[in-house]
Formats: sequence, C-alpha cells, structure tokens
Amino acid sequence: MPNRNSSCAAAPTPDPQRAVRIWLWLVAAGIFAMVVVGGATRLTESGLSITEWKPVTGVLPPLNEADWGAAFDKYKQIPQYRELFPDMDLARFKTIYGWEWSHRLLGRLLGLVFALPFLWFLARGKITGALRWRLAGIFALGGLQGFVGWWMVSSGLVHRVEVAQERLAIHLLLASATFAAVLWTATGLMPNYRDPLGPDGASFRREGAALVALALAQIGLGGLVAGLRAGLVYNTWPLMDGRFIPPRENLFSLTPWAANFLDNVTMVQFQHRMTAYLLAALALFHALHISRETLAKRAVRRAGLLAALVLVQAGLGIATLVLAVPLHAALAHQAFAMAVLGLATIHRRKLG
Repeated sequence: MPNRNSSCAAAPTPDPQRAVRIWLWLVAAGIFAMVVVGGATRLTESGLSITEWKPVTGVLPPLNEADWGAAFDKYKQIPQYRELFPDMDLARFKTIYGWEWSHRLLGRLLGLVFALPFLWFLARGKITGALRWRLAGIFALGGLQGFVGWWMVSSGLVHRVEVAQERLAIHLLLASATFAAVLWTATGLMPNYRDPLGPDGASFRREGAALVALALAQIGLGGLVAGLRAGLVYNTWPLMDGRFIPPRENLFSLTPWAANFLDNVTMVQFQHRMTAYLLAALALFHALHISRETLAKRAVRRAGLLAALVLVQAGLGIATLVLAVPLHAALAHQAFAMAVLGLATIHRRKLG
C-alpha cells in the first residue's frame, strides 16, 4: 500500500538561529544608519554643539527656552563658536544641536537594541558556546564606541575649532569594524552559507580578505580626509594641482616626516586617492579571477556586484571632491563606503 504521505512536500528544515540572525541584521542596519547620521553631524559642523557627556540624563534635549539658553551659553565657551561662528543665533544652534543629539540618541537606542535581545536569547538558550563570547565581544566594542566618541568630541572643546582628525578616524573605524563583525556573525548563522569552491578557493579567500582590509583602511583614510577638511583642496581629478603625484616637498612638508600621514592635507588626500585605485583594481581582478569558478555561481555574481559597488563608490568620491564636498554627495559617498565594506565582509564569509 503506498505511503499516504509520499505526495506531501517535505517539511522545511528547522532553522534554530533564524531569530538571532534577523536580530543581527537589524543591528547592522542600525550601525549603518548611525554612521550616516554621524557623517551628517560632521558635515553640518554639529559635533561640538553638545559640550558635555551625560550617558543617562543626556537622553533628554533642552525642554524650554531657559534650558536652550544654558546649552547655547556652554557652546559659546568653546573655540569653535568664538573663531568660526560668532554670529550664530539660537535658531541655528538648535539645528546643529538636533543633529548631534539625534546621533547620540541613536547610539543609545542601538545599545538597547543589541543588549535586550542578547540577554533574552541567552536566557532562552539560543546563544551558546563560542557565539556567546563573540556577541559579548561585539557588545563590548559598542560600549567602547561611546567612550571613543566622547574622547573624539573632547579634543575639539579647548584648543581646537574641530575634533582631532585621528580621533575621528578611529571613531569611524571602530564603528565600521563593529558593523563588519555583526555581518560576519550573522552570515555565519545562515544554513549552508559556505560556497562550494574548487582548487583555487584559497586564492579567492585571500583576495576576499584583502578586499575587506582595504575597504576598512579606505574608510579610516576617509576619516582623516574629513577631519582635516582635505576634500576642500585639490578639487580636480585625476590630477592634484596639475600632477598625478604631488611634489615630494608638498607630500612631506611637515616634520617629523611621519606627521605628514596624519596632518598634511596633501598627503592625506593623496593616500586616500591611491588606496581607492588599489581597492578598485583588486575588486576588478577578483571579479575576473573568480569568474572561472564553476562550483559557486553565487560567489561569481557577488564578486561582480562588489566590483560594481567599488566603482560607484569611486565615482561618488570623485564627484564629492570636484564639487567641493556638498552634503548630499558626501553622505552618499560615506553610505556607499559602508555598503562596500558590508558586501565585502559577507562575500569573504561565504567563501568559507
């Protein structure tokens, strides 16, 4: 007698980590939004508008005109107001305060979005073993990000009119590394996430790792460019002041020579350009190299998409530079940088 259930579709394979994975994707989306809002905060000169760090009570903005006046008076005490914006009125101050407050609020909310489900999943036994410690490490990175953010802001409150560019770069790099760690972990929780690869798999994995490293390095260099406002000089492409490689005396005008890599606008913009070329070349090479892989068509498509994203990102960078850093182009440039890093991370993880 035929099995009465033989014609029924097979039951779907249980996916015990699905809820954890969806939560991590949401956390990654929150970090992405945090970086973009942080970019808007920087580009609108809003980052120093809140001159105190109050992790708990700071969640509330000024609630009446007296509170707004007190906050504005504190801003008037720092060099940025006195030297750059002495004619700023209260209405303008409320605008920049709103950007910085939103950035900090998003960080607080993101901490809750991570911590509360993490504790719930722990209690339900959904997170065990090495995954538990990896997620605890990611949570620690998020907490460290809050301290680094204030360390960055504090650098612009006394002797400078902006935050220190190296601290801005570290702040951005830490957010980017956390974003990559969350995506790496979430991807690893997908059933059968690894792509089957042939004998060249080790080479593809090395190339994928190099793409992630270069994307992170380029984001850090972009932080230096932003902190030094280096995008407001040499607004031509592909040449810098008529030359592809600026003169040595311009690249190394500061002493000691190592200071040029952090403080010299010519060197900082030059190294950002060169790293962009290297990243684009590697992305194109990897896409062509992996195209011969016959076992993993998804990997081939991802590599092609990654190369396309890198080229779009390079085009946005050129447009941002030539147009002298308009807000919309700069934010798109930063968003696409995170998209490149995200796809590069997922791609490398799926290569095994």
